[in-house]
Amino acid sequence: MSIEIFGCSPVLANGAVIPLSPAVRAGDLLFVSGQLGLDDAGALVADDVASQLRQCVKRLAGILALAGADLSQVVKTTVWLTDKADFAAFNNAYRELFPSQPPARSTVVCELLIPGARVE
Repeated sequence: MSIEIFGCSPVLANGAVIPLSPAVRAGDLLFVSGQLGLDDAGALVADDVASQLRQCVKRLAGILALAGADLSQVVKTTVWLTDKADFAAFNNAYRELFPSQPPARSTVVCELLIPGARVE
């Protein structure tokens, strides 16, 4: 099976390079690494979960485009939230981003490694 890498390792605002591939195609499947609500300079776009989620999905869409895919082809998401109190606001924003036929989803609450990140 052939493997194809899409994108470059992300760089945080402090210059740290994250050792991962943004996306990997293996056969007919495309696996996309978790995305944070980071801008192009590697800084979080906002403090709230909805804004961070919108940026996560914007980044996801950009990575999918590199591989010739789009959000309508996403079949599964795995979401990490840092605060279960954000779940309702997250769901409202998620509903806007995937308005029809949303992908299957798993959502868990845990601490994220980037300070201030509320969703991945």
